[in-house]
Amino acid sequence: MPDATTPAQPSILIVDDDDIFRERLVRAFDDRGFEAIGAADHTEALRRARHESPEFAVLDLRMPGPSGLELLRDLLDVDPATRVVILTGYGSIATTVEAMRLGAVNYVPKPAGVDDILAAFDRSEKPPLDPADIEFTAPSLERTEWEHINRVLADCGGNISETARRLGIHRRTLQRKLDRYPPRD
Repeated sequence: MPDATTPAQPSILIVDDDDIFRERLVRAFDDRGFEAIGAADHTEALRRARHESPEFAVLDLRMPGPSGLELLRDLLDVDPATRVVILTGYGSIATTVEAMRLGAVNYVPKPAGVDDILAAFDRSEKPPLDPADIEFTAPSLERTEWEHINRVLADCGGNISETARRLGIHRRTLQRKLDRYPPRD
């Protein structure tokens, strides 16, 4: 990210159909040393990117016309070196996976500020966690069953009959399972 010793300002394209939000982000990135440019939609964003390709881009996922995912693909066709973060209030695992598959470096849910977006760009530069550093012991089947039963029981407000009905087991069987202590792992 930019600092006082950097001679040229990095450029960033902010694409969002919400005018107030977009302009706020443009001003905030300008204040942080970026050459920030705003665009309201797919057409305007591509026009600006073709005129001068940005180093960074922040794209809203849902906009009138083509989506942020389509814009992501088209921006990377213009310049594959552009680093893109998808910004949305409608996050889902499927769109996150699709955004990353298409080349986004990260995905940030709204509401997000400049610090959140900069952190998303920074996280994308760090290596992934070393799987060897993570120790995970799967819970036993008995423990998983006990936790599930108690979760359903809580959802039913402690009603044993309703919990048994939802689990598809006899009420007495459920009571016997609940009388046991939670299994140890």
